[in-house]
Amino acid sequence: MGDIRVEKSHQLSIEAAKKALEPFAAELESKYGLKLSWNGARAELKGTGASGTVDVSTSKVVVSVKLGMLAKAAGIKAEKVQSSIDKRLSAALEPASGA
Repeated sequence: MGDIRVEKSHQLSIEAAKKALEPFAAELESKYGLKLSWNGARAELKGTGASGTVDVSTSKVVVSVKLGMLAKAAGIKAEKVQSSIDKRLSAALEPASGA
């Protein structure tokens, strides 16, 4: 129940997709306290009560988040976080994929 996975297709290079994700990363940090640390095409997501990864390929971005006990205890619902990530990921990638 605490595992979240969001996958979005795109038509960008890996570097262009990573650049398009910068506002998404800033929102994850400000809203959920999750910081991205990039190593090539993969970013580690770390924050209080949650961790995960962002994987970028030439055709899709996959965000995986695992909510820990602290997040669950704070009443954070996986479905709400998943919906929020889905919306923000779409907003980050869609304007760029039409270019």
